[in-house]
Amino acid sequence: MSSLSFLRRILLLTSLLSFPALAQQQPTRPPITGIAFARFYTTDPAAAQKFYGSTLGYERKEANDMWIYPVNHSQWIEILTAPPPPQPNVRLAAVAFTTDNVVQLQQYLEAHGVKSDVPLKNGQFGVRDPEGNLVIFVQRNSEKLVARSLGSPSATSTRIIHVGFIVTDRAKEDAFWQQILGFRPYWHGGPKDDGVDNWVSLQVPDGSDWLEDTWAGRALRIGDAVIGVRVPCTRCTMVTRPQPGLDRDLDIYRVLARQHRATFGVWSDVQSPGTIRAGDTAELVG
Repeated sequence: MSSLSFLRRILLLTSLLSFPALAQQQPTRPPITGIAFARFYTTDPAAAQKFYGSTLGYERKEANDMWIYPVNHSQWIEILTAPPPPQPNVRLAAVAFTTDNVVQLQQYLEAHGVKSDVPLKNGQFGVRDPEGNLVIFVQRNSEKLVARSLGSPSATSTRIIHVGFIVTDRAKEDAFWQQILGFRPYWHGGPKDDGVDNWVSLQVPDGSDWLEDTWAGRALRIGDAVIGVRVPCTRCTMVTRPQPGLDRDLDIYRVLARQHRATFGVWSDVQSPGTIRAGDTAELVG
């Protein structure tokens, strides 16, 4: 699924008690389904064009002093040619997520004390997370320039599944991203086995992207072996069977059916035999 990661200098809402009548008046959160775009500052437009255009292979569009590189019909990269970044080491200007109902989401956030920093206009509004990062929410299919764009045949990728930035107060960030917005913990850890979390990865609450779905037709190197990934693996109710130390759980299959077309994992074959050891990294090589 699409994810948001935080790096350390790092990245749960304390439940507020309310009367039932008041709770009924609270707007509900509409679905947040994926990443819409990432926006970056540039101090060297020519170098930015060379990277996003020539190296990554995306076709540039222009609107309101901004360069837009469509990745697919609903995701894109934005480059600000002006103003300059607020600090010399800052390049990320904003991250954006798609929602099914941008008006309802704005009302929901305001009801939870999160005021808009960028007013609702043309299907988009923006808020600041607890550390001041600009987070924009986009009505699905509202960016017509992107929706009408044809995919670039030279593009290195046709999907954005990950964005991230540096934060310092994990508790405050968790309260915003997890408890208010509903993002789900996906992974956390660091380069050392010392219990310190240097990275925290969260999934969008209502997305349908799973990382292994992007591997079909490609190859993975794990240790000395190369594995050819074929197609998603369709599951049956065997996944609900009890395991040593775990009881039978019918919800496992229900979740797979509801969120991922009853598939989990991928069918693969061995392209190049080799030894796989605990702790080996996996990398896409084809």
